[in-house]
Amino acid sequence: MNPRVINLKANNDFTLTITFTNGEIRVFDMKPYLDHGIFAEMKELSYFKKARVALGTVQWPHDQDVCPDTLYEESLPCKKSSPTKRLLAIERRQAINHNAKKSLTRHSFSDGAK
Repeated sequence: MNPRVINLKANNDFTLTITFTNGEIRVFDMKPYLDHGIFAEMKELSYFKKARVALGTVQWPHDQDVCPDTLYEESLPCKKSSPTKRLLAIERRQAINHNAKKSLTRHSFSDGAK
């Protein structure tokens, strides 16, 4: 499974600068999509800039969205993305997972003691 979106910026050139859960910052170009069906509304820059993070992907007010796997696989690494930021994000995610597992273990032992 590819990483999910945690932050984004809609740019004036119809690209999205996206931060993913693995700490990578990548740029996704929406221009090739703007002539197709539900995405045509995004040709208006003011509407395009209303993009927001929702459920690990990017969504617009009228429920247009892009698959998070597409966002990751078809985006390009941003020069602003540093290995240090990526490592910090990975370490933070591992710490959260570790704490969640410890919490579940404590609850399992306490439930069995009743």
